[in-house]
Amino acid sequence: MCEANVYWLDEQGKTSLLMDSVDKIIPEEDGKIFLENIYGERKTVAARIKRMELVDHKIYFEPKHD
Repeated sequence: MCEANVYWLDEQGKTSLLMDSVDKIIPEEDGKIFLENIYGERKTVAARIKRMELVDHKIYFEPKHD
């Protein structure tokens, strides 16, 4: 399995699950990021990737403030 769980990472370093089993991450023209998991769930969030731990199947987003 190559899916990853995507987490929010807040300013205090705390994490919370945004979406599990994500297989698509697509940056959009407006700066948002589209996510889709293996169950067909979809989300679009205003965020940027903070870090990726691919061996552990974890991707961390932080909110994008414009």
